[in-house]
Amino acid sequence: MAAITIGAVAAHFGRDLDKAVDKVVGIIGAAAREGVDLLVFPDACLGGYIGDLRHPDLDELPPALAPDGPEIAAVIAAAGPMTVCVGYAEAAHPGRYNAAVCVSGDGILGAHRKVHQPAAESLVYSAGDRFSAFDTPVGRLGMLIDYDKTFPESARSLAIDGAEIIAALSAWPASVTDRASRLPADRQSRLFDLYDCARAAENQVVLVSSNQTGIMGSLRFLGQAKIVGPGGDILVTTRSKGGLAKLEVDVGAEIARARKVLNHLTERRPDTYLFDQGHAAGVR
Repeated sequence: MAAITIGAVAAHFGRDLDKAVDKVVGIIGAAAREGVDLLVFPDACLGGYIGDLRHPDLDELPPALAPDGPEIAAVIAAAGPMTVCVGYAEAAHPGRYNAAVCVSGDGILGAHRKVHQPAAESLVYSAGDRFSAFDTPVGRLGMLIDYDKTFPESARSLAIDGAEIIAALSAWPASVTDRASRLPADRQSRLFDLYDCARAAENQVVLVSSNQTGIMGSLRFLGQAKIVGPGGDILVTTRSKGGLAKLEVDVGAEIARARKVLNHLTERRPDTYLFDQGHAAGVR
């Protein structure tokens, strides 16, 4: 496949759903004019994230949306030939999932429900139970949401399933226990970049990381949208500001170059690894 133009969004999306949909549609239109082929929005861009990780307000939750509802339909209509990843609260019975869909003008291409839940997020959302890649006009892609990327197995599962691009959608805040006076000095700022680079380098894939900015309740989001190459190098970033991290990348060529001598996926030794299930079985 030829080179594609990738965009990672850093922006604030609040609880006002109509405003959020209009903002997403507007950003898609602006990105289309800049020739973007793949656009990755933050987690919870349709209706906002929870306002407190430790004590979420159960009376002020993000609106739960149906995948076939009008909000996702508006994103599909705006996408046209572009591949677009958006995060939202998916209505489910019972409750809701912190979820993402990848769409084009043809409809929904793939979906993901956040698997790993930090702090008290489980009071608000049910947990997903799988990681899977899917085919898109820009290549085979998989999605992670927020805390998922803390766990190496998440991105590795997508890479084993053939993903060459990983879209990591986040509503990632500064530290809630030891916040620094400046966002770039916050320990979560360092970890956010570290996880992005490590997951890309471990799997020798292109990672597209989006994030919220601004404030929701007690949370202050970091921004730092970026595109990371398969060698783990940050190719372009918004830093802590809002904006679009945009770059033209020949994904296939970059991955082939990274894997030319050392191919991490083919050189794995799964028979030697101590997985949780095997470890638990061996405990006496």
